[in-house]
Amino acid sequence: MPLSLNVKLGPLELATPLLTASGCAGYGKELDQYQDLSCFGAIVGKSISREPRLGNPYPRTAEVAAGMLNAIGLQNEGFDSFIKSTLPKMRSFGTKAIVNVVGHDFDEYVWLCRHFDAEQGIAALELNLSCPNVKGGMKFATDAGECERLVRACRDATKLPLIAKLSPNVSSISEIARAAERGGADILSAVNTFVGMSVDWRRKEPRLANVTGGMSGPAIKPLALRCVYEVARATRLPVIAIGGISSADDLLEFMVVGAGACQVGTYLFVEPDCGATIIADLKKKLIEAGVQSPSEIVGTLKV
Repeated sequence: MPLSLNVKLGPLELATPLLTASGCAGYGKELDQYQDLSCFGAIVGKSISREPRLGNPYPRTAEVAAGMLNAIGLQNEGFDSFIKSTLPKMRSFGTKAIVNVVGHDFDEYVWLCRHFDAEQGIAALELNLSCPNVKGGMKFATDAGECERLVRACRDATKLPLIAKLSPNVSSISEIARAAERGGADILSAVNTFVGMSVDWRRKEPRLANVTGGMSGPAIKPLALRCVYEVARATRLPVIAIGGISSADDLLEFMVVGAGACQVGTYLFVEPDCGATIIADLKKKLIEAGVQSPSEIVGTLKV
């Protein structure tokens, strides 16, 4: 049989196991000039809230060794503008559109899930349970009871596949993963950024106006691998890996520890055409390994 890159994550079927990570590729049009976006199994858009958000004050990003810090603060156009102007473009790219949902509170998450459920052309909703650079934005990510309650309410509000995006900034990511599973999540994505900071010692000032921000990039890959490994062992749900991915080898490493697919994020700022490159290399490596589907690699770590 010929090689197929198709993967099935619960109710979500994707043409390839590579997705974009929320916040790193806008809503797809930023990457469209660099490659055929069908190399991605799905485009995961920036977080959308009910009302527009201005985000945090500048500076919002800082380059650090082997990665970057960001404190964007979930700036976005809001639900109405997204539905009218942005979603139609996302649906035109020849791949699936996943909407990342964020709320100030419980009711906003539920409202968004209910209203997105009525729209056409959305493959899944990803619940942004944890944004480390928004004050008060960690409750649903760190409290298992609150996580389960929110996911269950969102599950009741939509028939769309529901992805719970987990934070690494917790004492037990396995506990939160199990809570999301109990709440009715179909898929888990892991992980969001790690809280970090950078300072200018000469000016005696933080490099981010928010002081702290989310760390991403190659430096977090070993940490993210550990998180994905623990989450995959803790639940029966499919896992989408996030964190430091920049090559087919990275993707395969995450799959070996239990991920069914991966999101590439920060590396898109370095090589915006990396999706096509990663997929081409992935095909080559899978053929060399003698497998007919990337799913054959998932969870094969020998321990």
